[in-house]
Amino acid sequence: MYNEYFGLKEPPFSIAPDPRYLYMSKEHREALAHLVYGFNSDGGFVLLTGEVGTGKTTVCRCLLEQTHDNTSIAYILNPKLTVPELLATVCDELGIKYPKDNSSIKVFVDLINVCLLETHATGRKTVLLIDEAQNLSSEVLEQLRLLTNLETNQRKLLQIILIGQPELRDKLSKPDLRQLSQRIIARYHLGVLSRKDVGSYVSHRLSVAGLQDQLFPGATINKLYRLSGGVPRLINVLCDRALLGTYTLNKKFVNTSTLKKAAREVFGELKSRRPGQYRKAAAWVFSSLIIIAVGVVLAATYYKEKSHYKEKSQVTTGYEKVGIPYQPANNVPACDQAEAGGLKCYESLGSLNRLRNINRPAVLKLSDSEGNQYYAALTAMKGDSAKIIVGAETREVSLKDVESFWPGEYILLWRPPADSKDVIKPGVQGPVVQWLDKQLTLFEGGPNLPRENLQYDDELVKRVKIFQLAKGLVPDGKAGTQTMIHLDAADSSDKPSLVEMQKDR
Repeated sequence: MYNEYFGLKEPPFSIAPDPRYLYMSKEHREALAHLVYGFNSDGGFVLLTGEVGTGKTTVCRCLLEQTHDNTSIAYILNPKLTVPELLATVCDELGIKYPKDNSSIKVFVDLINVCLLETHATGRKTVLLIDEAQNLSSEVLEQLRLLTNLETNQRKLLQIILIGQPELRDKLSKPDLRQLSQRIIARYHLGVLSRKDVGSYVSHRLSVAGLQDQLFPGATINKLYRLSGGVPRLINVLCDRALLGTYTLNKKFVNTSTLKKAAREVFGELKSRRPGQYRKAAAWVFSSLIIIAVGVVLAATYYKEKSHYKEKSQVTTGYEKVGIPYQPANNVPACDQAEAGGLKCYESLGSLNRLRNINRPAVLKLSDSEGNQYYAALTAMKGDSAKIIVGAETREVSLKDVESFWPGEYILLWRPPADSKDVIKPGVQGPVVQWLDKQLTLFEGGPNLPRENLQYDDELVKRVKIFQLAKGLVPDGKAGTQTMIHLDAADSSDKPSLVEMQKDR
């Protein structure tokens, strides 16, 4: 439902174990490495355990995608079986024919043994993979051990991979199953994601689903970590519900209140996955700075100097340009006032490199180690340092300091071309195409020669794609908001720059 709204090719938070969406945290890499090691060994048991929803099955699917064609795999998903039922299921998976209504364990085992010998003779390998293996009874586990007795002088003929919840470890530690436990050649317990991994996990899944921008600010990721406890399946369910809520509210980003509402719908009564973690953030939010940064700092610099409008509640940026004054008494949001002046606010998530690439001042939403949030206007970047405006003070700080307190959320203002929509699509004509051609020409360094009756044709699509590739954007040939913002920056004659360009001498 919300895919088209956010620009997604497919749902990013499905709970299906799709290997394409596997985020390789350190733990998941180690889990896969253990499975690969065990798989490439000469028989025996491989054990992977983990809490519900930590990604065990997805890791296993990733392993199966890496197997060679010379491997026969029997995959059992529902192991709540008796011994005869299990052996019959193994025969079904490997294509072994057996007498109808047979219940003899010996008949099943003999047929499986013949099949394993024939498979081995052709150079093939046989693997039995059992998911949800904590549901296996002790009798079935013992029969599995006996199946691994089938061997040649060099190697065992059957490799068994057990995947299950933590209680499987407890079951295998019992004295009556010690013989099986001794045959486990590789074992790993998969834990939950860390706070850092939760943010990377969400970004990874959005990226695989075709979204370049991020939808979850740092504060929302913090809340997501606390609500989910770092369990990938819970993260998926919460994110899916939160995106639906954000879509219905016609918002651009998932905020913490929408996420909390999603959690109430998923869990019922809202409880933290890690008791005692909730803290009420201190109210150190400089509302006047938003007035400064959005209403004046950026909007003003798009205009030639006309007058010096100054109030105690406002701070200049250091540029000798002043333009549309923000009027706090009107109780009209700064972005609405900017739009009345022909500008647009653009809110997104990104990095300092992205802002350097756009090369325009921006308002950063910062968050300290205690969870307090505040705003600062980023006005210049040079080398490893940056200039920011906090309150009435201009400070020079290191880029590392900015990155340590900035989750990535920013706001900037830009001037769209006249009569433009959110996306300029191929095939259109008119002033927007004239503007598109002009800005591309400025970027290409060619002569700015006015041309009439231009159409957004294949040649212009090609030029847009080249521009998008140069700016690190998706080269779809359409001039969307991000592409237009970068094109707007191509003409810097009357606009402020974040990075001072070096002039030829």
